[in-house]
Amino acid sequence: MTFSFSELDFLKPELGAEFTGDGVHFAVFSAHAEQVDLCLFSPDGKEETARMPLPKREGDIWSGYVAGLGPGTVYGYRAHGPYEPSAGHRFNLNKLLLDPYAKQVIGELAWDDALYGYRIGAAEADLSFDERDSAPFMVKGVVQDPNFDWDGDQAIRRPWTDTIIYEAHVRGMTMLHPDVPDELRGTFLGMCSDPIIDHLTKLGITTVEVLPIQYFPDDRYLLEKGLRNYWGYQTLGFFAPQPRFMSGDRITEFKTMVKRFHAAGIEVIMDVVYNHTAEGSERGPTLSFRGLDNLSYYRLSPEDKRHSYDTTGTGNTLNVAHPMVLRMVLDSLRYWVGVMHVDGFRFDLASTLGRTRHVEFDRDGGFFDAIRQDPVLAGVKLIAEPWDVGDGGYQVGGFPHPFREWNDKYRDDVRRYWKGDEGMIANVSQRLTGSAVQFNHSDRGATASINLLSAHDGFTLADTVSYDGKHNEANGEDNQDGHSANHSHNMGWEGPTDDDGINAARARRRRNMMATLLLSQGVPMILGGDEIANSQGGNNNAYCQDNEIGWTDWSGRDDPFQDFCGRMIAFRKEHGCLRPERFLNGEGDGPTEIAWFREDGAPMDEEAWGQAGRRVVVLYLAKVGTNGEAGKVLDQLLLVFNAGGDGELRLPSVNGVEAWERVLDTGAQAPFDPAAAEATVKAPGECVLAFQPAS
Repeated sequence: MTFSFSELDFLKPELGAEFTGDGVHFAVFSAHAEQVDLCLFSPDGKEETARMPLPKREGDIWSGYVAGLGPGTVYGYRAHGPYEPSAGHRFNLNKLLLDPYAKQVIGELAWDDALYGYRIGAAEADLSFDERDSAPFMVKGVVQDPNFDWDGDQAIRRPWTDTIIYEAHVRGMTMLHPDVPDELRGTFLGMCSDPIIDHLTKLGITTVEVLPIQYFPDDRYLLEKGLRNYWGYQTLGFFAPQPRFMSGDRITEFKTMVKRFHAAGIEVIMDVVYNHTAEGSERGPTLSFRGLDNLSYYRLSPEDKRHSYDTTGTGNTLNVAHPMVLRMVLDSLRYWVGVMHVDGFRFDLASTLGRTRHVEFDRDGGFFDAIRQDPVLAGVKLIAEPWDVGDGGYQVGGFPHPFREWNDKYRDDVRRYWKGDEGMIANVSQRLTGSAVQFNHSDRGATASINLLSAHDGFTLADTVSYDGKHNEANGEDNQDGHSANHSHNMGWEGPTDDDGINAARARRRRNMMATLLLSQGVPMILGGDEIANSQGGNNNAYCQDNEIGWTDWSGRDDPFQDFCGRMIAFRKEHGCLRPERFLNGEGDGPTEIAWFREDGAPMDEEAWGQAGRRVVVLYLAKVGTNGEAGKVLDQLLLVFNAGGDGELRLPSVNGVEAWERVLDTGAQAPFDPAAAEATVKAPGECVLAFQPAS
């Protein structure tokens, strides 16, 4: 069949390939191309069946309408223009380019030298020009029909104060689960299968944060080492779900996952990578953005536009300061919210998104302004990873409302406190109360900090108490990759052991750390698998381990720690004093909302805060009513975090409470029955205790 562009003269505002019911409208941005060709392919993507120059250009948007085309059409682009790397231009019409707005990707990227715009091995390096056709090795876009029966599905919009985040990998979460059907393992449908949803609801999770699911290829150097891009932080298609996570060939499987999670009361947050792409540095392949308009899409060195300007450590940096690149990012975010119904985003290396044209981080920059004024995006959950590898990139506490931020200070200080480092009392007290030093400014609330003990990047919780050093040998980099400052402690033996005493000590420390997380103000995030003692064998950088190292090992799901985590989440939900919306400062004329005490029941003073060897934190928290309940204490707890040895603890009198009962003791694995406490109690070594007013 022969296709041609319609003579209908109209310009639709949407970019990408849009099915109109009678045909498909194609539109793509390039400010510096001289011509952009639409290439159509056979349904399997192997044969190029048509090549047609897009007939219309306006505002640097090239477009055309082809009547008779419909969903399932396979396509790509080729861009004509100068190949002048020193001027920032890398056009090469021999290279098939993936539409930046492609809603689905077909095929597997087959690494071949033809994918590069220059000749691999040439003396001129990337200044040379390669004339081979890359289409046989390239993935292609697929036109989509956006219709889907959402059956009344609505966003949950759970308050941040009630949010419990669970970071999980779609593939890793399901590959080894014995109750997930074999054909669904590693897929969106496996992720939303009954066994997974039952596990999350039983645990009390409110929000799942999935590692990158937008289309990403496997890095060439990893495949050559027999490894794979497991985490997915090499995005190439910002609108397309990753094909390897689909059991079939329909992107509706992602929508089904979101719909099923929503039906279970669970929000879905996507981990997104808008700071760089999979094309790498100027020595990387030409797959999409580089071939369409390298000078617009990427930040280039101000000294020599031949070279990429890299603040991400990946070889390139997406130029979100450019209005059309910023539009692409915003269009992508709106697509995932409006069409795919996700509830929010976690932005990888988000400091890069705040860099201006002059490359400095600016919390009032264009990206943040655009998000805050957008009626679709301003109301969803937004989480920043508040750093990148560029100058001035560490910005914990520096992001504007409504962003929340991953707080690595929380992770490090809590690990160090329970490991026994000296001088940690003041630091860990900050972490318990929302890290006000970092976040209590610019009218930010007490939920600005995303508190975590572990995440995909680093040791799991079980490995934090089982290894003194990283063991990344399987990554093929001589154990040089990954963080070295893990603040971990193996409790007397490196790795697994049959020693009952060491295993009991490790289990107790995990309970102490998880209790600390769930008793802290801010928003808790649990790494998927931590609740069942999942280990990566000491590998703290499993980005390339799409195997048993990176996958969740469900053999520990009968571990008592899973029940403990569920009880701690329920405990947090029961006590409003643990989930304030604003920071507590202990000031005011009403009832005491927050207070710190020594072991003898006296208030903490400057001398006590400065004692490096102090190992006990005693914290009183209260929720005080407002409006009609103003001045009334609605909920109160006395919390004890003892990282030292056995000792005596005198319980203070606060807000008229003279008698307390113990409602939590991490020294006991089994559920703890509330017990009346004397004025002076024995505080077991290495434990977390909680008391509430005696009934």
